[in-house]
Amino acid sequence: MNRSWNLLCFLIVSLADSSSLTTHFLPVTCKVGEQVVLPCSWKPRLSAPASCHIQWQSTTTAAVFEQQGARRWQAEGYSGRVEVPEEKLGSGDCSLVISDVQITDTGRYESFMVVDGERSRKTRVFIQGVKLSVFDRKIQQARGPGGNLVLDLVTPHSVRVVFQGRNSSEWTQLWMKGDSDSERLEKDPLREQLTLKSLQRPDEGTYKVLDQHGLAVSTVQLTVQLNVHGESPDVRGHDEMENEISGDAVRSSRSLLLLCFTLVTSFQIPRLF
Repeated sequence: MNRSWNLLCFLIVSLADSSSLTTHFLPVTCKVGEQVVLPCSWKPRLSAPASCHIQWQSTTTAAVFEQQGARRWQAEGYSGRVEVPEEKLGSGDCSLVISDVQITDTGRYESFMVVDGERSRKTRVFIQGVKLSVFDRKIQQARGPGGNLVLDLVTPHSVRVVFQGRNSSEWTQLWMKGDSDSERLEKDPLREQLTLKSLQRPDEGTYKVLDQHGLAVSTVQLTVQLNVHGESPDVRGHDEMENEISGDAVRSSRSLLLLCFTLVTSFQIPRLF
């Protein structure tokens, strides 16, 4: 959709808005990187419009999304991440779907339907208010010396990882988007993941994944320790553990069969006296 056309629509209909100053904002929460739906239905407020012309705006960034038929417009910070499914719009569902949610998406959102008013004047009818709260991810990990730590970058918008040692008050930069792999730190070529290899006790501490605004997307608390037997924590894969359990079960079954065979045989031995 042409940007100037949309901005013109917002300017025209803003003079004839239905009041939303006393709006009750429906609370919606999610974690960064997820997909979230801001619910909205025009049916309780409107009869079936001749054509669906929906607008979503944020109280902090103004226009977010606008759609009328095949014409669509998305604000720069939401480009490629927002939509109102057209197949649901005609049945009354004008919910806004936000993909790859960012911390900066936190805020209050309002939806409007643009309809024809008196003397062919366009009017915006308020539909729904939503308060979106986006939270970062908090994770605790325990690994043994020599193990690996996989850091989930969560979203392509993550640009930096910083580290604070367990007994330190300073943050140091561990990784910046675009960095080459090193002997111990490797970026997965297909997924948003970093792997820190050959962990040692100095690697204990806090790891923060930051977005382009310096906001925390994920916080990982890492402990590097031996278990109660002085060994590294069990870091075997699921298949290895499953095979070991299966082997134990087979051995137990054989022992039970042998015991049953011995008991049955003892009753069948004829008495000599």
